[in-house]
Amino acid sequence: LTIGGITAANKTYDADTSATIDVSAATFTGLVEGDDVTVSATGTFSDKTVDTNKVVTLVESNAGDDVGNYSITAQGTTTANITAKALTIGGITAANKTYDGDLLMVSFYNPTKKRHKILIESDAFPSDRYAVQTQLEFHGYDASTCLIEWTPRTDEKLLRTEDLEQILETQGEEIALLLIGGVNYYTGQYLDLKKIAALGHAKGCKVGIDLAHGAGNIQPELHDSGIDFAAWCTYKYLNAGPGSLGGVFVHERYAHDKTLKRFAGWWSQNKATRFNMRQPLDITPGAEGWQLSNPPILSMAAIKAALDLFNEVGMNKLRQKSIKLTGYLEFLIKGLNHAQIEIITPSDPNQRGCQLSIQVKNANKELHQKLTDQHVITDWREPDVIRCAPVPFYNSFEDVFRMVEILKTLLP
Repeated sequence: LTIGGITAANKTYDADTSATIDVSAATFTGLVEGDDVTVSATGTFSDKTVDTNKVVTLVESNAGDDVGNYSITAQGTTTANITAKALTIGGITAANKTYDGDLLMVSFYNPTKKRHKILIESDAFPSDRYAVQTQLEFHGYDASTCLIEWTPRTDEKLLRTEDLEQILETQGEEIALLLIGGVNYYTGQYLDLKKIAALGHAKGCKVGIDLAHGAGNIQPELHDSGIDFAAWCTYKYLNAGPGSLGGVFVHERYAHDKTLKRFAGWWSQNKATRFNMRQPLDITPGAEGWQLSNPPILSMAAIKAALDLFNEVGMNKLRQKSIKLTGYLEFLIKGLNHAQIEIITPSDPNQRGCQLSIQVKNANKELHQKLTDQHVITDWREPDVIRCAPVPFYNSFEDVFRMVEILKTLLP
């Protein structure tokens, strides 16, 4: 059956999850990549491994449970002792991000007579706007008055955090949820998630992030940011292909909170009793508790292959190359000094991922089509932007140079 765009053999959404503790951030004096690393641990672990880059990963049996104390030993000298808890990282891997977001809003959008509004950025991705609009309508509220927009200033393209702060100062007591795109699809602006979470929480709002254009692109540090939840797709920078899995993050402070409302399914049930069909619902701790049903295996094969490569290379190295690659593209485009085009993405590498948004004067889509005819793959977004995203995994500095050389010949 085809249900809501999912082709599935059952009536609930496809889902899967994992929970890991990555302690690669521990500091080792004199340790370099490739040195031997060993792990000793107390606690209940289903697995304990050291990957090829010598990054320690402990896989705990139940996400959100205490995992006791462990120490990391490098070159024979113990340099770090850490007490930790399993982070609820990962979560639902469903058919797409919009389903994930809707399911999470069931839990984190709890309107009251006084506090029922939702805030989004004014140029949010349409699926976010539609999801929020229908959530408001489902609860009996008028989206025309209850959907608040965080908007750039007149004659500006980018959002200012101080403007969000002002909105929250005047209307924060009426806002139940902030749902913000971590990296804006149109401008490529990467917002300060930690600051947004702090501002929202200070006014009693829940904070959710759409990471569709961020996952595999930037390093959002979701746990440390303090946001309540996030959702993303995998078909962009994670290379899984259109219609593939989505994913969610739920902060660990909710790992054992069974009072949260949710739409549950078979895969939400405690693993120990999942196949005992007559047991009452016992929600699995952590982000796993937002799963509904078993995952689409063929689609998972593509994302597994991609994520294996991410694990092998590491986001730190990818991000370092991305900053240089996009910086080089920006340098070459600005060097053209052409009146027909303007980069509207922030120049600060900390406020963008790999994407540069090139605004075209008079909304002339012909330039994008000419680039396509010359085998340069960019993306047009209405009304007037060409999105260029040199991806560090498979684009080179030579690719960037050739693209701008072609662009130079196409500009009048």
